[in-house]
Amino acid sequence: MTYNKQELYVETNQKTSLNPVITSIYTADPSAHVWKDGKIYIYASHDMDPARGCDLMDRYHVFSSQDMVNWLDEGEILSSDDVSWGRPEGGFMWAPDCAYKNGTYYFYYPHPSGSNWNDSWKIGVATSKKPASDFKDQGYIPGLGGFALIDPCVLVDEEDSAYMYYGGGSVCLGGELSEDMLSLKNGMTEMEGLEDFHEAAWVFKRKNLYYLTYADNLEDNNRMRYATSENPLGPWTYRGIFLEPTGCSTTHGSVVEFKGQWYLFYHNQAISGEGNLRSVCIDYLEFNEDGTIKTVIQTKEGVSSLGAAPEANPYLKTYPAAEGIVFGGAEIQTLASGQQVVSHLQTEGSYVLINNVDGGEGGRASIELQYATRERLAKVRLYVNDKDYSLLNALSTGGSQEFSRNTNITVNLLPGAINTLKISGGHGEISLNQITVSPLLG
Repeated sequence: MTYNKQELYVETNQKTSLNPVITSIYTADPSAHVWKDGKIYIYASHDMDPARGCDLMDRYHVFSSQDMVNWLDEGEILSSDDVSWGRPEGGFMWAPDCAYKNGTYYFYYPHPSGSNWNDSWKIGVATSKKPASDFKDQGYIPGLGGFALIDPCVLVDEEDSAYMYYGGGSVCLGGELSEDMLSLKNGMTEMEGLEDFHEAAWVFKRKNLYYLTYADNLEDNNRMRYATSENPLGPWTYRGIFLEPTGCSTTHGSVVEFKGQWYLFYHNQAISGEGNLRSVCIDYLEFNEDGTIKTVIQTKEGVSSLGAAPEANPYLKTYPAAEGIVFGGAEIQTLASGQQVVSHLQTEGSYVLINNVDGGEGGRASIELQYATRERLAKVRLYVNDKDYSLLNALSTGGSQEFSRNTNITVNLLPGAINTLKISGGHGEISLNQITVSPLLG
């Protein structure tokens, strides 16, 4: 499916998730899971902007939802800076996965251990007692890795047996994890019966049948294929293609059931038009009576809500942008309504500084920038206490005085009213109305 860039418009009364579903930053390789708290989580890789390539990918983020439409950026859970054994130059934080067992969340990710990145892949593990924060790296799984072996996926079966799958370079391997979830029981074996396997293995179970989905080798436009088995490690029976090309040079997805409905999570490049700046999408996944998967219909509408939207955060604080200090050509503009906003952030070197931002007790907080732009895609760069959080996307609101949309990211704030936010422009015409700071609890 090919998206026309001009068709990416803002819908203010959102009733479906829309695709792409995450628009503020570029995310790819979504691994979706439903945990015991009743929420659905996406563990995604992060295409850093401006794009340089897959070597720059870093800073894993997690997103959660109660209704499939409203998604919360839970923040960054791991970066290459946190990996003591990793590649000295950083980057190369590719497609991850997460598993839960015996009260612990295990975050699995591929990362090279040396500068010769493609020959030194390993599968790292970070753990936490929470699904979306406080992860600490535990090293890597012994015996896994080497040339092009990436994209870990972990299935915890009903009996609490856990299986890992990974692969690249047309090889898919699987094996059982030990009880500690940090080592292998009996090594890995090649998965038999797959046709045209490339990478991006994902395994799920439905009605006592195991499904292994993966990206194929279609040049510059992978499709997703799948196979089934009555055993978690095969042998597998090839079943066909269920996702046609998305318009992106790579394909990577996950399948999960949430509140009785099955979904496919995948990525495309509808926002950026660039294969190194991808965005997560969600569409329905349906089965035939014999258990085969129907071809997924890619949509711009996404999926419908499964319940009420979450209540507003009672601890949020709002900072008018016009009360900040402007520099480099940015201006305080008074609109016809009397409202004051910060405009002319399109000039290189222009920015607004918001001082004395209250971080409460400190920790994670969602920073939302309410903006207006007539451009199809503008961008701003956010610095928090001088840390660069990369460029944030700002999709068109339909007019330079239509302040109908937010772009957001979750960051870490210091305790008290001592934080500084710097919002810089130079990436398209954009004006700012207000900044909302919402602490994340838990």
